Parts: sequence; structure tokens; C-alpha cells
Amino acid sequence: MSGRLRGPGAEVAGGDASGTGVDPARVVALTEREEAVFAARHQRCAALHERARASMPGGVPMSWMAKWAGPFPLSVATASGSRFTCADGVEFVDLCLGDTGAMTGHSPPAAVAAVARQAARGITLMLPTEDAAVVAEELTSRFGLPQWQFTLSATDANRHVVRYARHLTGRPRVLVADACYHGSVDETFATLDREGRVVPRRGNIGPPVPPSATTSVVQFNDVAALERELATGEIACVLMEPAMTNVGIVLPEPGYHEALRSLTEQHGTLLVLDETHTLCAGPGGMTAAGRLRPDVVTLGKALGSGVPCGAFGMTAEVADRVRRSVELEDVDVGGIGGTLAGNALSLAAMRATLQQVLTPDAFAGMLPLGARWAEGVAGVLADQQVPWHVTRLGARAEYAFAPVPPRTGREAAAADDFPLQTLLHLSALNAGILLTPFHNMALMAPTTTAEDVDRHTTAFAAVLGELVA
Repeated sequence: MSGRLRGPGAEVAGGDASGTGVDPARVVALTEREEAVFAARHQRCAALHERARASMPGGVPMSWMAKWAGPFPLSVATASGSRFTCADGVEFVDLCLGDTGAMTGHSPPAAVAAVARQAARGITLMLPTEDAAVVAEELTSRFGLPQWQFTLSATDANRHVVRYARHLTGRPRVLVADACYHGSVDETFATLDREGRVVPRRGNIGPPVPPSATTSVVQFNDVAALERELATGEIACVLMEPAMTNVGIVLPEPGYHEALRSLTEQHGTLLVLDETHTLCAGPGGMTAAGRLRPDVVTLGKALGSGVPCGAFGMTAEVADRVRRSVELEDVDVGGIGGTLAGNALSLAAMRATLQQVLTPDAFAGMLPLGARWAEGVAGVLADQQVPWHVTRLGARAEYAFAPVPPRTGREAAAADDFPLQTLLHLSALNAGILLTPFHNMALMAPTTTAEDVDRHTTAFAAVLGELVA
């Protein structure tokens, strides 16, 4: 679900390192050096990329892949656990993990075995299997919501829930946080300009209508703005991550979630929490860790160990309202669902993932490693007196180019510096470490080790020392 919104400093071509404590000319020089090292080490990857350019735009099967640091993206030969090997035979520690899609580690044996068994018995049927009820029961025990439906992605889950919210409330608008990202849901590609008006997010491709027609936007952690927008009586649902993760990590301030729940209840608005990334907080995401009370939770990516899947869970009240208001005759033509949604293969992968991979015991190992990574980076920043900060959310952590953590998406976006970020990613790659693209973020899997974490700390110290020398 990555959707990095660049800050004002990146609006000008070439970017700017001002305010980061780093000389822009030094960034350019080190980037040129690191690109040369990368190209020399990955000649097979370069050849594969050149071949791919003839048949795929940018030489990649999905457009985002063109944005990786370096003169071309790596081509992966094999991946297992928290390691992958590129086409040139170079092994990497993977702290990106498919931007959460491989939060389980790559190809965990339990999920691989379950997928192989199910593939031999049938992949998709548009009929339920026993696994569906088992997965729904497991998600109920983790998130406290009793009714579940399955999709092929978190984007689909969010899209379906937005439709249900408008249907149930009779209201036209969705409320999101500025600089949010919830997949390719049209209503979420909105931001606030400097006058506070809702405008299309930068880079929004082919919007069906101006986002101001469908969407209200507030800054995360701004309770007064939330109350003002909800008081209009036009908001069908609030769709938010319980902590922002796609513009950088922005944590909720004390009392914010209590106010969010109280105000949505007061104004008859459904509260939808997107836990796609914040599942890193624990087995039941931030919903369980923070004892939150959403009307709906949406999930994706990590649930199936990389097999496409998503889910949304509802309270009994919301599920009953849906059941009573949607005619059975029309259930397949209303814009909810999909022929491959809830397919047998995805459900088999989800069952294995939840019961044998992303278990409470697994999180007990992942969370301390997230803390170790954050503490290592913070120690380097302190030692070298660099005015950046580190933020952690469970098994996920990141550093950003500002002295204090942001409290809003706008502040997080303003702290970005694309050329500097590119250099740091490229340097990490040359040290055999993959970070999450569009961020300076790392995610711990059950297969991540303390040695993996410490390797990053060492590499980060080395490049930062060169930057500030």
C-alpha cells in the first residue's frame, strides 16, 4: 500500500537537502559513486532490465518498481525467510519484505505447504471451503469483530467498505487524513492545499470526479478539524490507519482515538480502521493493542504470506444492517465482491499464516527486533549529531529528516528529501540490505535476526559518517 507523498521541498526538480544537516552537493557526489558500485555488481540484473524495457514500460511489470534506488531495479532469483538473492547471485537482508506483503518472511514453509495442498485440490471455485470459517474465526479472536468478508487486496476491502458506508448512512462523503494512502481507492486521493481546500493529491491519475466532491480531509491528530467535518452530517465513514504509515510513521497522540470513536458515534458516522500496515503492532494490530472499537477493520497483504488476499471485519450491527438492506437478488451486481474473492487458495494461505506463522509467539520475537533497529539508528544519529528522528510502531520503524517526530501527515511529508532518501537506499543496497521504498523504513519478520538488524546499524553509521564528514 505504499503511496509516499513528497513534501514541499521535493516539488522542485532535483529536490533539496536544506534543513537535513546534509550538503546537497555531497549527496549528489555520493549517489554517483554508489550508482557506479551498484552497476558494476549487478550486470546480469542490468541485462535483464534492458531486455524488459522492450516489452514493459520502464522495464518493470508494475510501474512503482521503476522508483527503486539505482540505475535499474534488482531482478530477484530466489527468496526465503528474510533473505533474497538477485540474478547476479548477491544475497540481501530484506527489511522491506514486499512492503508488508511478506511480513511473514518469504515463502514460510507452513504457508507453502498449505498452498501446495490446496492447489492440488482446487484453486478457485466461487464456493466456500472449510478454511473460510476457520480464518474468519481466527480474525474475530484477534480483532473482536464477529463478521468477516474476504477480498483479493486491502484496496478492494476499503473500496467495498466505502460503498457499504454510503449505502447504510445515505451520506455522500468519506473523511480521510491528509497524506493518507489506502490503496487505489478513488476517494482517498485527496489532500489539503495551503488554504485548507480539498484538492487532488499530487500525481493522481485520471480521477473520475474532483476529490472535493466525495472526500473531506483533516490532519491526523487534529480533533477540532475532525469534529468540524463530522458536524456537517455528510460523512458516511472515517477511513484511517490507526497510525499513519504510508507518509512515514505518524503515531496517534494520547486521547486521539478516544475522541475519534466518541465523535463518530455522536454523529452517526462509521469508523473504519485500515490495519494493513499497522498489523505490525501485534497479532490483532493496533485495534487489539490499543483496545480500539472500530465499526469495521480492513486488512490485506500480510494475511496470506504473499498470496493475494484481503479482508474486512464488521460489528454485528453493521453486518445486520447490510444483510437487511441488500436484496439477495442484487447481491452480485452492487459493486461488492469479485469472482476470485475468497478463493480457496487464498483462504488456505491465510489459515496457515494466521495459525502457524504470524502467531503471538512470532510477534514476541518481532517486536523487540523493531525496538533494536530503532535504538541502533537513534544511537548513530546521536553519536554523529545529525538532527533526524526515529519512530517505531511495533515491528516497524523508520528514520526521517527532521529533529522531532511528526504529528500530522503534512509534517511527515515536509520532512522528506527524495535525493537524500535515494542515496541512503542505494547505500544500503550496496551493503546488502533492502529497505522499504518511498520511506526509510524497516519491517521485522519472524525470520529476521538480531544480526540482520545490527548489520543495518553498521551500514547506516558508515554512510552517515560520510555524509556529515
